[in-house]
Amino acid sequence: MKLKLVAAAVLGMFSASVVWAAEPFVIKDIRVEGLQRTEPGTVFNYLPVKVGDTFSDEKARESIKSLFATGFFNDVRVESREGVVIVAVEERPVITQLTINGAKEFSKDQLKKALKDNGFAESLIFDQALLDGALQELKRQYYSRGKYSVDITSHVTKLERNRVAVTLDINEGVTAQIKTIQIVGAKAFTQDDLLDQMSLTTGGWLTWLTKDNQYSKQKLTGDLEKLKAFYQNQGYLEFNIDSTQVSISADKEQMFLTININEGKKFTVSDIKLAGDLKVPEADLRKLITLKQGEVFNNEKVTETVKALSDRLGNEGYAFANVNALPEINRDKQQVGFTFFVDPGRKTYVRRVNIAGNTKTRDEVIRRELRQLEGSVYGADKVKRSKERIELLGYFEDVNVETPAVPDAPDQVDMNISLKERPTGSISAGVGFVQGEGIQLSASISQSNIFGSGKYMALGMSNGKVNKNISLSFTDPYFTTDGVSLGYDLYHRVYNPDATSTSAYKTSTDGAAVRFGVPVTEYDRVNFSLGVEKTHLTTYSTSPQRYIDYVNEHGNKYTTLLGTVSWGRDTRDSSLWPTRGALIKAGVDLGLPGGDIQFYRLTHQQQWFFPLSKTYTLMLNGEVGYANGYGKTSTLPFFQNFYIGGIGSVRGYDTNSIGPKDTNGDYMGGTRKVVANAEILFPFPGMKDNKSIRTSVFFDAGSLWDDKVQGSSISDGMRYSAGLAVTWLSPLGPMKFSYASPLKKKEGDKEQRFQFQLGTVF
Repeated sequence: MKLKLVAAAVLGMFSASVVWAAEPFVIKDIRVEGLQRTEPGTVFNYLPVKVGDTFSDEKARESIKSLFATGFFNDVRVESREGVVIVAVEERPVITQLTINGAKEFSKDQLKKALKDNGFAESLIFDQALLDGALQELKRQYYSRGKYSVDITSHVTKLERNRVAVTLDINEGVTAQIKTIQIVGAKAFTQDDLLDQMSLTTGGWLTWLTKDNQYSKQKLTGDLEKLKAFYQNQGYLEFNIDSTQVSISADKEQMFLTININEGKKFTVSDIKLAGDLKVPEADLRKLITLKQGEVFNNEKVTETVKALSDRLGNEGYAFANVNALPEINRDKQQVGFTFFVDPGRKTYVRRVNIAGNTKTRDEVIRRELRQLEGSVYGADKVKRSKERIELLGYFEDVNVETPAVPDAPDQVDMNISLKERPTGSISAGVGFVQGEGIQLSASISQSNIFGSGKYMALGMSNGKVNKNISLSFTDPYFTTDGVSLGYDLYHRVYNPDATSTSAYKTSTDGAAVRFGVPVTEYDRVNFSLGVEKTHLTTYSTSPQRYIDYVNEHGNKYTTLLGTVSWGRDTRDSSLWPTRGALIKAGVDLGLPGGDIQFYRLTHQQQWFFPLSKTYTLMLNGEVGYANGYGKTSTLPFFQNFYIGGIGSVRGYDTNSIGPKDTNGDYMGGTRKVVANAEILFPFPGMKDNKSIRTSVFFDAGSLWDDKVQGSSISDGMRYSAGLAVTWLSPLGPMKFSYASPLKKKEGDKEQRFQFQLGTVF
């Protein structure tokens, strides 16, 4: 047996490595020693030699280098003994447990992901250098949130079988708060005007909630973009942010921000041109240009114009249209002209519509909502509307539509629709509070997508002080392929306004109805319904004499044949927080001949939304109603009267308290109503980016009267109010709060300045 030591300094990177080798020889066998977790086959795969090869010092060096490169081993030695190569290794420990203590700003999963992205995670090989690098990355994550005093300590515990447990103890410290913000170089606007454009602040009465005084690098980057946009929208074409300095106090708890800007000069628009292959009549395109000659330069209008021109060409089938705004700057005159150069590209067709992700919902339910069809000319407006209609179904958490080009077909695209389904069945119970009506208990079970067919069924109930009901509904939204809907309703309702001293009577109604809805245009729909109701009317000794007279004349049990015709048009950009568009409704409810009661109720509502800016929206609402009896019921049944007052009509007055009163002082309702509302909607102060809460200042006006009641008229019933309102989409349901001051109060009116509605009532 012969052993020979060869120099260990194979490479400087292999500390404590020893190579045992003899003169070159043919390898008879290879043995691996020191393995605990790693399979021998893994070592053999990385070795550059195998049985039958000639082994030499050079091969020994290559073997050590290859095994070290795997990162599995702390030490590698190679020996030779009578034709056998012996590879002795010392494995690095593996991380079997990673524990993080003290994390609050980030979740533990977020921090573990950041560590894993840096190569440090459970089941991986432990490497101190990797751990040190990963800890620095974690600190950078905390610094981005303004926590500069964060301290992270690591503890490595050795376990049996060459394993380790790593524990990270995090002391996050406090978030550095902004002490000062200085904008150097501002001349055209005051510091306050510019600071109003930024989300970061030095503190205020709501910063304990909004945290806007806590420094964040991401927020600062966004604020710098807002400053630039603000200046460029005011004409400062060449505005530039020269530098920003962020300094921190010695205790790492206060931040000082300095922003150095160069405003440049204010430019006006000298000329606007269109060039390129327009494809659409120039007059049509010029209507889309919001930038006007002679006005102050506004970069936002340039961007809007580019988008509008691209969308218009997209609507004509040019999916890859490119519009560039080319400026021509005259610095001496402080003017800028723009040439909007149009490159339409080829007219594009949609080859296929591919739908993925609908594990439950049938393809046909989705395809019937599409306005962009296979084989037809591409239309950007049709693709957009298709996406909107799929989202309006309410069956999907996420709807993503892409139109990639078809390889080797420059005039074709595919329309790929990716969906993520959400549960469409629900069983729920809740408690709501409606001021003026009290606590309302509710429960429902519903399925809006039965067996993936798009059909809807629901069973619901509510039990309030004034209103109690139980109902069963079914709707097939596509009873016909043209989108005609068919629905059925069964219900039992109890209406008891006497419970709130609104009026001394009570009705109990059982009914059934069938409904049809007919789409007229993309945004218009006409609805019809036909039903029958059985009503039991209860009056009391305290009821107005005319109620008692009505019962004496017509009895207290009635069968009514009901017919309804309504039309609706909805062009709002959102049903939740609309900023533009309109909602228009008109309808007539009829007590048809053949029933015990014959009447009609005409209603009309128009609601308009106008964007005043990115954050302010003007809402105008108007409602009118007219009701009367006909045929054998010459007068309107009093329980079909309108009521107004409170949230939903004229705030600041008690619920249903506007209009004629009887001799007992109870409100009787009326046969005529007019309601008008004007609101300016804006984000809650200090919470600009919060989409779940919105504030408004409002002016309400309304009148309720009955021309058959002496002294009742539109002018006598008119009431006004103004105030402040807040709507919050809370986890418990929508909540509405308002504080209103009545502006035209008469003796006997019931004021209710603070009003609220909590929870969702079925």
